[in-house]
Amino acid sequence: MIRVRTTPEDFRVDEEPLYPPGGEGGHTFVRVEKRLRTTEAVARDLARQAGVRAKDVGYAGRKDRVAVTTQWFSVPDLDPETALGLSLAEVKVLEAVRHPHKLRTGQLRGNRFTLCLRGVDEGTLASARERLADAERRGLPNRFGAQRFGREGDNADRARRYCAGTLRVRDKREARFLVSAWQSEVFNAVLAARPAPLDVLEAGDLAMRHDSGGAFVVEDPAAEQPRATAFEISPSGPIFGPKMSWPTGEVALRERRVMEDHGLDPDALKLPGVRARGARRPMRMRLSDVALASEPDAVRFAFSLPAGSFASVVVEEIFGPVEDAGGHDTSTARGVC
Repeated sequence: MIRVRTTPEDFRVDEEPLYPPGGEGGHTFVRVEKRLRTTEAVARDLARQAGVRAKDVGYAGRKDRVAVTTQWFSVPDLDPETALGLSLAEVKVLEAVRHPHKLRTGQLRGNRFTLCLRGVDEGTLASARERLADAERRGLPNRFGAQRFGREGDNADRARRYCAGTLRVRDKREARFLVSAWQSEVFNAVLAARPAPLDVLEAGDLAMRHDSGGAFVVEDPAAEQPRATAFEISPSGPIFGPKMSWPTGEVALRERRVMEDHGLDPDALKLPGVRARGARRPMRMRLSDVALASEPDAVRFAFSLPAGSFASVVVEEIFGPVEDAGGHDTSTARGVC
């Protein structure tokens, strides 16, 4: 079987920030390269060094532990020169620049992945190149990866039990984490139930603009189809919650049926004990800056993804089943919406 992440260096992730730090202000944006560390652990280390609370340290998204990754953190009341001189386990401080505000979850443009895949034979590589060419033109399913649902794959079920009052959790953060898995499960199920190709619009779709995130109901699919073909817009699926916008017609009915199948009342999406506002998510993701090259002992696969999309899904769609020696610890998607 094809293998990925046999060493941390086989899986590199470089965060693409939404904006550069401003150069002045009460926070310091710190860009680090970490290896075999979680984002949360690095945030705690930075907080201790700065003498602030861990929750005051901001970051745009979690990055893999079994990998080499770069990302930005914001730390209040930390001098940039002091930040550059910090010594942290398995962490290099690359930059430190002042900024007026804390870095918030989701404030990133996307992520650049560079993966070494081992055990790829010539036939599989040739097939992967064909699938990749089609994916660059039409996109790939923007489903949530298996790691979203926990090591045992039961986080969505635990969320249902929590909201039903039959499961206790440690704190609201854990509750939000569980509910995000439930949201992800429903989105994936709606995606799987869609009868039309993901680059083809249906009447009633709530189409999302890839440049701005704005959405509108598709009333005339034929008139809007050229924009979908050009990858300006895509059909969207539900991240359920009381503030979520709905499609219309058969598309809405299909979403309602899926929600009911997964333990939800579509008319009462405000959950007890957790804040889950709701949102829409594009049903397909677009790869950019793609490079696929054969090396003596591996295939090097590089690509960029928008924020919230999963590299593991890309690899599975292009190469098929892959053995991930690092385990399911990727967390490139945002939390509960």
